[in-house]
Amino acid sequence: MTRTGIRLHAPAPGWSIPADVVVVGSGVAGLTAALRCEAAGLDTVVVTKARLDDGSTRWAQGGIAAALGEGDTPEQHLDDTLVAGAGLCDEEAVRILVTEGPDAVRRLIDTGARFDEAAGGGLELTREGGHHRRRIAHAGGDATGAEISRALVAAVRAAGRDAREASAGKGGGGRRAGIRTIENALVLDLLTDADGRTAGVTLHVMGEGRHDGVGAVHAPAVVLATGGMGQVFSATTNPAVSTGDGVALALRAGAEVSDLEFVQFHPTVLFLGPDAEGQQPLVSEAVRGEGAHLVDADGVRFMQGQHELAELAPRDIVAKGIMRRMREQGAEHMYLDARHFGAAMWEHRFPTILAACRAHGIDPVTEPVPVAPAAHYASGGVRTDSHGRTTVPGLYACGEVACTGVHGANRLASNSLLEGLVYAERIAADIAASLTGNGLRARVPEPVEHPGRPAHPLLAPEARLTIQRIMTRGAGVLRSADSLVRAADRLEQLHADALDALAENGKTAEPGVDTWEATNLLCVARVLVAAARLREETRGCHWREDRPDRDDTAWRRHIVVSLNPDRTLAVRTTDTADFPPTLPQDPGAPDRARAGGTTVPLQEQ
Repeated sequence: MTRTGIRLHAPAPGWSIPADVVVVGSGVAGLTAALRCEAAGLDTVVVTKARLDDGSTRWAQGGIAAALGEGDTPEQHLDDTLVAGAGLCDEEAVRILVTEGPDAVRRLIDTGARFDEAAGGGLELTREGGHHRRRIAHAGGDATGAEISRALVAAVRAAGRDAREASAGKGGGGRRAGIRTIENALVLDLLTDADGRTAGVTLHVMGEGRHDGVGAVHAPAVVLATGGMGQVFSATTNPAVSTGDGVALALRAGAEVSDLEFVQFHPTVLFLGPDAEGQQPLVSEAVRGEGAHLVDADGVRFMQGQHELAELAPRDIVAKGIMRRMREQGAEHMYLDARHFGAAMWEHRFPTILAACRAHGIDPVTEPVPVAPAAHYASGGVRTDSHGRTTVPGLYACGEVACTGVHGANRLASNSLLEGLVYAERIAADIAASLTGNGLRARVPEPVEHPGRPAHPLLAPEARLTIQRIMTRGAGVLRSADSLVRAADRLEQLHADALDALAENGKTAEPGVDTWEATNLLCVARVLVAAARLREETRGCHWREDRPDRDDTAWRRHIVVSLNPDRTLAVRTTDTADFPPTLPQDPGAPDRARAGGTTVPLQEQ
């Protein structure tokens, strides 16, 4: 595997700051990693694309799953997760999640997160799709993510303030490493040293301020916690910042990604019309967990008989059930009926959803809510081991940007916040041990510009909308060989046009946030479509109309993709036994992560 990587067209950094670790992203995964690194005495910088609390975490409505209730066990949680993952979960990764999860939630509570409590004391636990137990902790009814984000942001800001006071002699107890934050900053590329190890990142700070423009953070450890890539589709529950930046950065740096074809489409997103684009209001799975029914226009419950859990089946099954009924009836949406809740329950348990529905002219107290699937969560991402290490030394990933093996082909509801917690803590422990043990912390790494490192041409801002429409039509909930070929051809044409313009006259779109985001979206779209074309079966949230059956003989495998220096995609498959990868311990070690598997040649994909 090459370590030279590819970079975006961007101005050279005009400023730099040193650190022990830089965390990219400010959701549950990023802020947990930052807090644990700071607690270990590491000088930590958090870089986030908007404000600290503007990521996907604060939009999470349902809750966080862990075996915290009486009679529940990690083993039962593991079983439910493996079933939802449709044969592609890494069992050891799931076991780590469910066994370390309960204590991680307790530490989150100690950090300041306030979860809803039952009348008799203790956490009020609810149930969601795919779970056979009530094990979902929530806050503010349906505002769990907002509460977790509030608590973690407050803790990060307090850590930064305490460090400043200590260094000024006001805190007593000497110097603290602290956490510095850089908000409104888009991370561009990974920096590496002469040995190919991680040496920091380049970034662009938007708007006014001392660090306006392109700069760099020099650090021997980088944690990607950039969230998802839902904006690659026209309609998504993801915020506008979710443009796949972390996956694209990792690919350009030479890292591997896996399972990107498994994009979970949330079954119940508020239907705002067939042409609705951008972030759409989510109607949490917890509404069904409390007894809401999915019905068609005639009021018929169509999920009964399709799965033992009916509306509470895993999300891929519910999304498929909705889509099938829509096709049968020529309808644009189905309905979620919870009128039997009554006003009091709606106002107490689901105030956020109630307000969103009413803002769009729908009152769920008196009428069914129109819903349809929309892009929600990437089960795949940057391939990591059980400590969050990627195939590039010093580069880590956690949260939605990562593929730890926990989710397999379909994420179990409310496992994502837990995964962010558990694997962020493991990453922080590994970084602390690494920097203390090998002396890397004693020096600021010297990034080098590797000879021949090509610059990736940029797309014009309007390409974003084009990519979203290509992906929605060709690689959305329903896919086929024909639709994926059409999508691949159109994406490759966008890619080829940008390369041709650069080769013929050295021209590319003007560097800027819009063009960098469009270029990142094209990168992840190409990988997603390549993997979806290759996987000729239906499994989990990957639904091939032309291959409707699950094929464990041929496809109980992972699709792994990396980016070649010439910007083409290297696509291969690997057995489930080879996930997670065995990583090289230093740049000169044999690249064991590439051993085994089958290389699958694809034309310019």
